Amino acid sequence: MGSPFCDDCFKGVIHEGESKGQWESIGGVNSYVGTPSKDYDKTKAVLYLSDVFGMQLINNQLIVDSFADNGFLTIGIDYFNGDPVGENALGAGIVFDREAWLAKHRYEETRPFVDKVYEGLKERGVAVFGAVGYCFGASYVFPLAIENKVKAAMIAHPARSIPESLQDYFNFSKAPLLINSCEFDPTFPLEACAKADDILGEGKFAPGYKRVHWEGCKHGFAVRGDMSDPKVKAGKEGAFKETVEWFSKYL
Repeated sequence: MGSPFCDDCFKGVIHEGESKGQWESIGGVNSYVGTPSKDYDKTKAVLYLSDVFGMQLINNQLIVDSFADNGFLTIGIDYFNGDPVGENALGAGIVFDREAWLAKHRYEETRPFVDKVYEGLKERGVAVFGAVGYCFGASYVFPLAIENKVKAAMIAHPARSIPESLQDYFNFSKAPLLINSCEFDPTFPLEACAKADDILGEGKFAPGYKRVHWEGCKHGFAVRGDMSDPKVKAGKEGAFKETVEWFSKYL
């Protein structure tokens, strides 16, 4: 149905821009926080679960900032505890031991950081949560939604075991789900897209389901895509716009 990871989980383009958010300790966990400049509902927050490059990558910071610009308090969780894949791994000819890195950041070791931030935000008065997960991060969004800790969810080019969790999502979650999928993705291939539509689509999942498929894009496009490619640019910007509209409707 799909590979847990693919080469494109560890490839991509570093985007240009200046970050506007602030690093804060929430629940004892370092987090990159995007705060709306205009008045916003302080009882709501979006949890941002990043790809393997973590919140230290400017690409992820810029997306958090963009959510904040659209009125959502957005929290980028450093669930790698200061040890993401470094952006130098994106360089040509760089040898990176992905298996050694993945062994240090298994779900059971990283999920507690997400829970600490979640509880820390609740202590600050946040009562309603959305969650977005890109690549690696999708595998935290699904459990949060299945446990009904979030009110709305979005995953983009999900890695790890998402196809195997679709039935559990249908059975247990009440969170409307948006999937941004793409044409070339070994971790969430076309058969996984079809499975998601079969289980959740055509009104079968009552809370709400939508899958937007981006042609000409490959795994990682929504975070690390090559913006000089018109199709990839359209996919990245379109996936973000779809997500903002999803949370505006359901969060």
